[in-house]
Amino acid sequence: MNHPKMRYTYVGIDSHKGTHTAVFLDCFFDKLGEIVFNNRPSAFRKFLSGAEKLKIDGTELLFGLEDASAFGRRLLIYLKDNGQLVKHVNAFLVAQERKNQNITEKSDSVDAECAARVLLSKFDKLPDAEPYDKYWILRTLVVRRDFIIRSNISLKNHLHNLLTQHYPNYRSFFENIDCDTSLAFFSRYPSPSTLKDVTVEELTALLKEHSHKIVGEEKAREILDSLEDTEVKFQEIRDTTVQSTIRQIQFNLKEVKQLEDSLATFLARFDCPLTSMAGLDVVSAAQFLSCIGDIKRFESPAKLARYAGIAPITYASGQKDKKYSNQRPGFDTCTLRNGVNQVKYHSKKRELSLGACF
Repeated sequence: MNHPKMRYTYVGIDSHKGTHTAVFLDCFFDKLGEIVFNNRPSAFRKFLSGAEKLKIDGTELLFGLEDASAFGRRLLIYLKDNGQLVKHVNAFLVAQERKNQNITEKSDSVDAECAARVLLSKFDKLPDAEPYDKYWILRTLVVRRDFIIRSNISLKNHLHNLLTQHYPNYRSFFENIDCDTSLAFFSRYPSPSTLKDVTVEELTALLKEHSHKIVGEEKAREILDSLEDTEVKFQEIRDTTVQSTIRQIQFNLKEVKQLEDSLATFLARFDCPLTSMAGLDVVSAAQFLSCIGDIKRFESPAKLARYAGIAPITYASGQKDKKYSNQRPGFDTCTLRNGVNQVKYHSKKRELSLGACF
């Protein structure tokens, strides 16, 4: 009877934005051929036809994708729709295989062949590659929100540098530079020179309008009484820069609000109890789910903890037994690990049990 590994022709694929490289191996690790094709749906049919020609008679094609969620996602969907067997080959395993083979060079062909070798040696242990459409869309929303948040941090630092030149003591006016009231004030009055003819009543009206009447005349008098002459040459250009930065921050804040509303709406499509836990809001729950994917692919909470990189690793030799932190977390789990730490911080009396995800 033939060995199970003799049933397949193994295809390792290294995916990129422009092109994909596929290397074909038989069950004895001998290279059968290589195909480079464009990352376009119109090129996938020709690739699959070429793959059939390189396939060993009497075997099935077994594909291994290192990237199943970004550049290789369209190819994965095409292969699955056409009834092909596709496995996800972790990038760490590909890099480890390249190291084990003592290969000093790195190229698309080498990475594809290493992916095929990992596929051949570990095909019964590798997970099936799945598009996970809902989780992919959720991840898209999460990544977009995180990108805007990081962008706003840079903008706030830039605004801080600008305002320090105009209002050296501006932090005594407003505790948060990006609250509605402070943004409205600095947008209207980007420098002390723009406040020269402003009365207490005018400034009070502005502060009350944007703070929902939380601050008013007292804050207005405090600001006007502490003004210093900081006007320099080309002050109007510096004022324009402040106002432009504030408009961008305000736009980003609106975008974040819209994305969070979309996250809340889309999260309702999941049977997710995470938001019922102390310390977890919609954004945190969405970050967890977008990194974890389908929870059913984990057989136990322990395996999920291992994937997240928060389970200890045992190093044992003889009678010595030590445990260390996991320095090799699963694919794209930084958000998941940070989320666990965040929950532990906000909920000191209750630690997150990953079993709640099941």
